[in-house]
Amino acid sequence: MKITHTTNWKRLQAAALAVSAAAVFTACGTGESGEAVQESGTPEEIVLEKTPLSNPMVGDSDTGDYIYGGDPSVLVDGDTVYLYTGHDASTDEQVEKAIYMIPEYLCYSSTDLINWKSEGTVMTMDTVEWAKDDTAAWASQVTKYGDQYYLYYCSWDKTGKQSIGVAVSDSPTGTFVDIGEPLVRGSVTKPQLSTFNDIDPTVWVETDEEGTEHRYLAWGNGMFFVCELNEDMISVKDMNGDGEITSGTSFEAADIMYQQKGLENYTEAPWLYRRSDENGKYYGDYYLFYAHGWRECMAYATTDDLTSGTWKFGNVIMYPTSTSNTNHMAVFDFKGKTYFVYHNGSLPGGNGYRRSACITELNFNEDGSIDYFEETTAGLSGQTVELTLADGTRLEHEGFVNSPADADYPMRKVALGSGIGDLPTDGQWVLMKGKVDPSNESCVSIQSENKSGLYVTAKKDGSVVLSQDIDASESYATAQTFRSLTGLGDKEGVSFESVKFPGQYLTLKDGALTLTDGTDAPSCTFFVK
Repeated sequence: MKITHTTNWKRLQAAALAVSAAAVFTACGTGESGEAVQESGTPEEIVLEKTPLSNPMVGDSDTGDYIYGGDPSVLVDGDTVYLYTGHDASTDEQVEKAIYMIPEYLCYSSTDLINWKSEGTVMTMDTVEWAKDDTAAWASQVTKYGDQYYLYYCSWDKTGKQSIGVAVSDSPTGTFVDIGEPLVRGSVTKPQLSTFNDIDPTVWVETDEEGTEHRYLAWGNGMFFVCELNEDMISVKDMNGDGEITSGTSFEAADIMYQQKGLENYTEAPWLYRRSDENGKYYGDYYLFYAHGWRECMAYATTDDLTSGTWKFGNVIMYPTSTSNTNHMAVFDFKGKTYFVYHNGSLPGGNGYRRSACITELNFNEDGSIDYFEETTAGLSGQTVELTLADGTRLEHEGFVNSPADADYPMRKVALGSGIGDLPTDGQWVLMKGKVDPSNESCVSIQSENKSGLYVTAKKDGSVVLSQDIDASESYATAQTFRSLTGLGDKEGVSFESVKFPGQYLTLKDGALTLTDGTDAPSCTFFVK
């Protein structure tokens, strides 16, 4: 971990003229009193190396103008990966009432999965004539077929039921134009348990060993439906040849097939996937990734035949995230590796109605199974650190599995200390730019690696907890920002002074992390590993 020393004189010159030459003022933020605090003999400011890029993949901003977007999907087209999200625009009042406000679909592109370019809006719901309103751009997936691109999505129709739509474009970045009517009306599928059974479309196209091309479309909340599309990609194939599109439990009896066997605790957000070799040839079972239970875990099941109606449950591979009640994945191959995109509410002010897309590498065991993995703040290119005292005592958050109960969120009082973690990742941290003043290099915010969106947070009573930034306010930003100084007990280490409470330092002692005045210098001095 790189540490750079700086006196930051340019930023402090005006203040320094008014005090003795020995005095150093708090440089990032103004503290609880709103005034800069003078401290004689304060150690020199230092700059810790911060992770330059991490999760979320897109939407972050140094100015606080965050762009939230959930239900991610991915299209690989040549050497470019396109990420699509619905634009989560819910206000605080709408979040409190559990209202989604999603007026449009956004697109981002990347050639390395690290740097993402905003491609802007690819479709707005006010252009969809059959939609009930223009604020329900629910989950989508884009696929390329021939020389055109197809955006499969879902929204409320004018009868008050969710239906599956499709829009077409000559470019992956749009603009996508709806075909003028639903591809699958919610009134067609049977059985029906709610008005939103028909959501979250996923598409899979391949040619079988006999040379026959199949264009599968699947979707569903609480129910799981599969059909085949005609070659035009905008109409359902009449599988049994009876001249009408119906729903049933087999393709002999109907054209839209309801499947349930083996889909343990299926909720929503299906994603079809199959592995491929170095030549791009598909092999092995089909995978259905899906949201499992509530709050939503991620799970998968497999089958050797998408038309059989029978699946073999695999495993729960991700528990509910720390910041969102829902989750939605995209699984794709790129440059010889497989990746898993999901969403959480880890941006400041984020939650289950203001979500953000994140990415991690997905690994298969030799037998094709997938083990459980955690959400990651560092993502593909960020770096994690450990913070220890001189004797090796490590800063950790308490070990726990995220609760399935909505009442336990947002998380604001997770304990911090030593010897309280269960997993190695409970003591891994991602050093970010200081939230209160990202331009000040001596300031830092400390985010959990495996509880994304939860930051080390100073409290007025001297306690320090791991907490979500629930409202993107200046108050949270200040409480979650610390000034990096040469170690009070060892100049090779670092001490963290609270920006909200100047003169108070992070102190790890007697198994707990608190704020103190720094008198016990060794307990206030950390080493970044």
